[in-house]
Amino acid sequence: MEICADELKKVLNTVVNKHKDLKTHGFTLESCRSMIALMDTDGSGKLNLQEFHHLWNKIKAWQKIFKHYDTDQSGTINSYEMRNAVNDAGFHLNNQLYDIITMRYADKHMNIDFDSFICCFVRLEGMFRAFHAFDKDGDGIIKLNVLEAVCRSTCRWHSAPPCARALHHLHAVPPWARNQTSTGFYCCGVN
Repeated sequence: MEICADELKKVLNTVVNKHKDLKTHGFTLESCRSMIALMDTDGSGKLNLQEFHHLWNKIKAWQKIFKHYDTDQSGTINSYEMRNAVNDAGFHLNNQLYDIITMRYADKHMNIDFDSFICCFVRLEGMFRAFHAFDKDGDGIIKLNVLEAVCRSTCRWHSAPPCARALHHLHAVPPWARNQTSTGFYCCGVN
């Protein structure tokens, strides 16, 4: 049994609509394609039962984080809470990337609904996974040529942050080089 993006969309939206405590417009087909790209280990373009189970567990874990930060029970979290939620999920970013996430996923009131939250986490997970796959020596620095960057941005990273559009090098700040204003992961574009 395998599930395609259309079927995944129906399943997720059916489940999420039962949770009245979550504000959502529903998962889009593109969001579901991103989820499949993240979890599809056999390259079939669909999720088998094991891959779906792995995705489901991630969504449930991320839902728990979302609900923890939705302290006013509005079904959304604000951009400040999003920073804390991202950190709690294990993604340590710099201020520039937090700002990009807010611009991409928040509404005009700077609130992020559940489906946007999950889409953000799916993309972060994919980018971090891809980065770690390229970081063979574990030094927190990778070098990509243009073709590798384009492939990663269209095949796996989907909707990469704007600073990655002209990506040449993608760096992560090693633990020894981190300070209060620069934590985690940043991009450097080609001029």
